[in-house]
Amino acid sequence: MGCGRVGATLALALESQGHSVAMIDQNPEAFRRLDAGFSGRKVTGLGFDRDILAQAGIEDAYAFAAVSDGDNSNILAARVVRETFGVDRVVARIYDPRRAEIYQRLGIPTVATVRWTAGQVMRRLLPMGATDEYRDSSGQIRLLQMDVHPSWVGRTLRSIEEASGARVAYLLRYGDGILPSAGGVLQENDVLHVLVRADDAAAVERTLTQAPEVS
Repeated sequence: MGCGRVGATLALALESQGHSVAMIDQNPEAFRRLDAGFSGRKVTGLGFDRDILAQAGIEDAYAFAAVSDGDNSNILAARVVRETFGVDRVVARIYDPRRAEIYQRLGIPTVATVRWTAGQVMRRLLPMGATDEYRDSSGQIRLLQMDVHPSWVGRTLRSIEEASGARVAYLLRYGDGILPSAGGVLQENDVLHVLVRADDAAAVERTLTQAPEVS
């Protein structure tokens, strides 16, 4: 739902991967953002209207993304799709980060545009820190891209986990994704991605952005 720049880009990307896509927007002019070769359905109407959703084929949908410009419309559509039509994979774009946190706790995965953008800007302004990349539907588990103090380079991933309480999810090494191995070692220029409990995130960040304690 929502054929703005994000919605159109998402629809075309999904279709290019072989998925069947239906696009809903209350403004028929918005469909001009789709390539001429787009073969999916184009349904004009409100994305939280049950009849409009039915026209789009929601009964057979595997997933639904609400990415219009309105927070209220996105969250209402997401709830109707999940609660009325039983679609489990639902994501809503929310501009207000405080509201995004609330809906996240209600089990509706959200993408908080302002929070994500602010996080990316902060990453470029400050030398150390953590950036949210994903939260599970309960809001209790976070995937973070974590900056680390240079003194951690050369240490095993296991020692990083033991010292911080985080779990290493993967590394990016010169652009390639690497799953951690038992004896893996953090190398210079590696980008570390960790899984943490939300309540522990601040402590993990403090630990890894400082030099490790000498034992």
